[in-house]
Amino acid sequence: MGSVEPGLARRSRLKRKLQGLPSHRLRCGKPERTRGIVIEVTAAATMARLHGEKLRLCDALESIADALPNVDRFSCLGMANSIVPLLRDSHRLEETVIFPAYEAASSLTGADFSSTSRLRAEHVEDECFADEVTEQLLGIGRGRAVENAEALGFMLRGFFESLRRHIAFEREHILPRIVDR
Repeated sequence: MGSVEPGLARRSRLKRKLQGLPSHRLRCGKPERTRGIVIEVTAAATMARLHGEKLRLCDALESIADALPNVDRFSCLGMANSIVPLLRDSHRLEETVIFPAYEAASSLTGADFSSTSRLRAEHVEDECFADEVTEQLLGIGRGRAVENAEALGFMLRGFFESLRRHIAFEREHILPRIVDR
């Protein structure tokens, strides 16, 4: 089994992604008024659905972590194949629709956009971490033995707890602002 520590490869991948990350104002621009509340409510409903999917993913990863070293290899394969696409779809929606709507609503109150900047950076970190988790789960799913159950469990817990915190913040602060405007 490869190293389950974050390691140099993850840090350099993260650094490259962060350096190439354009300013959120250049990438997203200002939301058009023609979008209106209907699209924002639809996007918010989609985001809520994606939150549910990510929370189910977290629960499944927690079950795998709790069962280590005796895990169902097919569950590992299923999780490995769903993590990255789910995160990318969710992040794309957030960065192109949800965050601009939140920033437009927040600009009325004179708020700064440090929260969305931080969330964008977390997206990059989450995707790098998801790549590592996927690699480990694919290996197990393909028959590789779990050599260090404690380290793998720590990795899985770090990943799904980070996702849960991210979702909680978005539910408490982002979604109410765009739906209630």
